[in-house]
Order: sequence, then C-alpha cells, then structure tokens
Amino acid sequence: MSARIIDGKAIAARVRDEVAREVRAFTEQTGRAPGLATVLVGEDPASAVYVGGKQRACKEVGIVPFDRRLAAEASFKEVADTLAGLNADQAVSGVLLQLPVPDHLDGPTLTGMIDPGKDVDGLTPVNAGLLLLGQPGLRPCTPLGVMELLADADVQLEGAEAVVVGRSNLFGKPMAQLLLKQNATVTTCHSRTGNLGGVCARADVLIAAVGHARLVTREFVKPGAVVIDVGMNRLTPEEAGNSSGLVGDVNFQEVAEIASAITPVPGGVGPMTIALLLRNTLQAARRQAGIEA
Repeated sequence: MSARIIDGKAIAARVRDEVAREVRAFTEQTGRAPGLATVLVGEDPASAVYVGGKQRACKEVGIVPFDRRLAAEASFKEVADTLAGLNADQAVSGVLLQLPVPDHLDGPTLTGMIDPGKDVDGLTPVNAGLLLLGQPGLRPCTPLGVMELLADADVQLEGAEAVVVGRSNLFGKPMAQLLLKQNATVTTCHSRTGNLGGVCARADVLIAAVGHARLVTREFVKPGAVVIDVGMNRLTPEEAGNSSGLVGDVNFQEVAEIASAITPVPGGVGPMTIALLLRNTLQAARRQAGIEA
C-alpha cells in the first residue's frame, strides 16, 4: 500500500473542537446557545441511530438539541406543522428532517418547507439555488466534509480534473458545484455514463458516491490520483473481509496501491458529516444573531 490515508476521524475531531470553542464564544456573546432540531417520522432503526448520533454530538459541543419524533402514520400536515413551529422558534438555529420519510409523505416538499436560514442540511430549493449561483448559503454537510478532507490533505483543486461518480441531490450535484467553485474541471458520472472506468481514469481527484460495493477498482484510477470514497455498503463479514461488514464504493486494497491519497471506509468521509452539521448550525445561529452575514 502506497497511498496516504486521509483520516476522517482525526479531521472531524478537530472540526468538532473548533466548533465547541466557537459555540462557547457565541453563547457568551449572545446569552444563548445555538439549537439544532431533528425531526424523525417513524421508527426506522438506521434513522433512529443517525438522529441519536446527531443529538449526542450537539451536547458534546454545547449546541442545544431539540428532538421531535412523530409516529410513522403522521400526516403531511402534522409534519408540516412541526416544521413550521420549529421555523418560528427563536431558540432553534437549525432544523433537520431526517430522510427518508415514510412512503406516504413527500420528503422533498417537506424539506422545502424548512426556513432556508435554518436549513442546516442545505437541501431547500433556496439553498440549492444559492449554491448553483455561487452565493452565500448553507451547504449539504457531506460534500462540505469532503471539501474539508481535501483541504486538510493539501489537494490542489484549481486546474485539476475532478470526477464525481453519483448525481444525487444530497451529494453528487452539490459536490460538483463546490469543486467548480474551487476552479476544478468537473465531470459528473451516473448509471448511464458510457465507459465509466475510462472517464474515472482521467481524474486527478476521484469521488465515488453511488452505493455500489467496491465498484471502483484499480483500472478506474489514474496513478497518483486522490480518491474519496463516500460509499457505505454492508456485506457479510466474510464478503467484506472484516468484522463490521462495511465497505465503500472503492476497492480499497487495490486502489490504495496506486492512489496518492485515499479515504478509508469506515473512518473517512462518514465522521465528517456530523462535524459539518454542527458547523452549519453554528453558522446559521450567527447569521440569525446578525453576527455573520
């Protein structure tokens, strides 16, 4: 293995420490702490785990958590009313609707009802539009986390060719926009891309986020490229070759032999998402207090 490992756990810990210090300063300046409200509809076990992690992370950095849980059969109006109440609550700096919601609800429409100034997931049409136009706004946490990893690794993005495998609203599209903002030349790939391996092999920076276990093999990677693995796929321990069964979208063992730097799964991009959610919540609180434009 020759690639340098980009340690997401260590970088996320640094971001959390920075947020904790800045939250203390904000609380002293304004007389109240930032607040993050999570809304969970139903009892999906994975979603419950994610929400619990966000609530604990808030407490660790001094952000006040607000936990709103609705029954799986909650109506659209009930969820919309909950979001409206949180939008109006001055103690709440950020609002997050945990996705996916039950099938009878319209997740994108409900997400769009969140006050853009409190949209710490960066998923409302307003914040998506601000990102597209290069205007200040709240950005999706996982793409922001990837940018933090690239910056920490001193990856030169200006003039680089970047390939993003995946075009989701949650990750792929905003990731491409953030890379463009740093003057990279960006190609977005998806399930209809012809010669996917050949396109990926051009990349100086290759970012995989498609949810396909070990899709990216060494043939997809230009020697010396930086590889960011956003995938999180669960296999049997026997299939994965590890005790957790978790693997990424990149065949780590193969690609690490030719990449210059690579993120592991787990321990790469994953820890960054909550760290940047905390930073977004602080950013939203500052803007609401008139401290930051």
